[in-house]
Amino acid sequence: MLAHLSFLTVVLVVAYLFHRYQLVSDHLLPFIRSHYPRFNQYSPLNTFEDQRNAGLSSSNFDLESNNMAAGDSRQGLDAAGSAEIQRIMREEGVSFDEARLRRHQHLLARNNVDPSGMPLDSKAITRL
Repeated sequence: MLAHLSFLTVVLVVAYLFHRYQLVSDHLLPFIRSHYPRFNQYSPLNTFEDQRNAGLSSSNFDLESNNMAAGDSRQGLDAAGSAEIQRIMREEGVSFDEARLRRHQHLLARNNVDPSGMPLDSKAITRL
């Protein structure tokens, strides 16, 4: 009898929480977002269309004509790269093309390459 009563209590509590989900989510989601900021701006961009709608396209880098209309079979752009470009756009308030340029310059600098494309390593062979 006690097991039936406990089970019924659990079912009623779960039903109540489902019924009041909006109230729970109004208090729970802000708590999660404030304590775990990396989940705050997460939005998966799995397709070229999602990425285009998120602003990851321009006249210089046209996803619609170059990828979507051409029937590109890939899922979309590189997830890590597109997330980094979105972060640069959001934090620095720049356009998509400017964010791509800044990311590329950062990658070159990190790999010890100057902006012209020449390696900065003294051991690199640059002419024969």
